[in-house]
Amino acid sequence: MYTTSENCPRKDVRVWEGKGLVHVKDLTDKEGLYNHGRLFTHTVVDPGCSIGYHTHEHETEFYYIIKGEAVFNDNGTEVILRAGDIGATGYGEGHGLENRTDEPVEMIALIITE
Repeated sequence: MYTTSENCPRKDVRVWEGKGLVHVKDLTDKEGLYNHGRLFTHTVVDPGCSIGYHTHEHETEFYYIIKGEAVFNDNGTEVILRAGDIGATGYGEGHGLENRTDEPVEMIALIITE
């Protein structure tokens, strides 16, 4: 299977009542994840923008930072994630992400379902 870039929809969305709009490019859908996940995206969080805090049930979400620096809220504890770092949020846990720098944060987001 393969997907070309022109077949990956892009959208600008407010995520979980976060600040500003986040730029999301869907890399595949549930079928492309063989029904073992629900989201696989390339995401850009501009300076001053965020993904609001939210919890996950019966799924795990991973953020893989490609470029930039972000504040990752890991169940109420803030940590800095930089390029090459991963934030993982499992069943019943919560997280959010905020860009407090002057440069965009680029990341991959992946949700695997139970």
